[in-house]
Amino acid sequence: MVAYKSKVVERIQLPSRERRTAALEEAGYNVFDLSADEVFIDLLTDSGTGAMSDDQWAALLRGDEAYAGSSSFDRLESAVADVMGFEHVVPTHQGRGAENVLYGALLSEGDVALNNTHFDTTRAHVSNQGADPVDCPVPSAHDPEADEPFKGNFSLERARAAVDEVGADRVPLVILTVTNNSAAGQPVSVENTRRVRAFADEIDAAFVIDACRFAENAYFVTRREDEFAEATVAEVAREQLGSADALVMSGKKDGLVNVGGFVASDDEALFERCKQRAILYEGFPTYGGMAGRDVAAMAVGLREAVEEAYIEDRVEQVRELGAMLEEAGLPVYEPVGGHAVYLDAGAAFPGIPADEFPGQALVCELYREGGVRGVELGSFAFPETDRPELVRLAVPRRTYHREHFEHVVETARAVLERREEVSGLEIVSNPAVPELRHFSAALEPVSADPPIAVDGGSE
Repeated sequence: MVAYKSKVVERIQLPSRERRTAALEEAGYNVFDLSADEVFIDLLTDSGTGAMSDDQWAALLRGDEAYAGSSSFDRLESAVADVMGFEHVVPTHQGRGAENVLYGALLSEGDVALNNTHFDTTRAHVSNQGADPVDCPVPSAHDPEADEPFKGNFSLERARAAVDEVGADRVPLVILTVTNNSAAGQPVSVENTRRVRAFADEIDAAFVIDACRFAENAYFVTRREDEFAEATVAEVAREQLGSADALVMSGKKDGLVNVGGFVASDDEALFERCKQRAILYEGFPTYGGMAGRDVAAMAVGLREAVEEAYIEDRVEQVRELGAMLEEAGLPVYEPVGGHAVYLDAGAAFPGIPADEFPGQALVCELYREGGVRGVELGSFAFPETDRPELVRLAVPRRTYHREHFEHVVETARAVLERREEVSGLEIVSNPAVPELRHFSAALEPVSADPPIAVDGGSE
């Protein structure tokens, strides 16, 4: 059942194929460098790209822009307490600001951070503290065809092996990302969350939940975990998040806003440390780098995110896109996650080796063919890891409709039909931070002229 209707529309236009080809070359075969007005259907990310509700727009107009003690912050604090169960909140300009604040307070040189799977900015922030990010996914997480309900779970076996190798004193932090974005948006069970909590206690580590998509994860729990078959999404969210010592949150996902994030905790000492870091990096602790109006809109968005009608419509729309792509013959990661459909580019382009980035090749061809922008989350985005060659098609919240999806499917089908014509890519300009190279590296087809000199850093 559709949970909303449109009040405002935006015109979009598909550039000519010639212009798309030229734009791709000008962008160095990196779709992050494409101009948004040259993209027809933008599935690059669901972060901050969705449509806000009328109640959120009303909150935006009522926002209190006081530098200190804003009533907008009071509303956010109340929403976090009611929806997520945490008393103390430190707002930030977005999720990576929250990561900087929290992980800077918890990690030091030589530490090890364990995560079901680190996403790009999480990995970079851990590394920026001189710590080592170690992934602990369950084995099925890297199997696009495995039909298991909670492929986003944290592997306690891998975690214990890591602790045995480096010693518990070097592991002050255990992170659980829900849903597991780097594992195709797969959910994490409440049972697994409780076990990770117990493991963190065993090794005397802080337990942090990356809660960016907490509501989507809770929806899957109500559908797949027997204990919660009769529970509401709101009830599951509080139960699952309540296991953590702290949360790191990008409000641009399940906060349903275009900017903003926060750290939340019931630990007074940790809250104070985060607050002081936020003053240095983000702003005064009652606005945290956001305008008061954005704080107010996020307070409303958190409450809307756990409404049954909204979250069912959201997750089922993504599932529908996955089903349409699979029917068209695309190799879809199964089961489909909560915020995006992930395509197995290795299966789509079996003739392109991993070191020629089949996922990035697929991303480029989707744009060339139909102006559709996705993102590679394989060997290009995550160098020196063993992750599968995935392409994420992230669906912005409350933005696109079936007609848009039909265009995406026809575009993908056309790319698949001419797969033998598609060549791999090589990096010709690399940024100095390898964990974030997919944001700004330049590439070219391997069949092109010899590459130009690399600008700093290494592959």
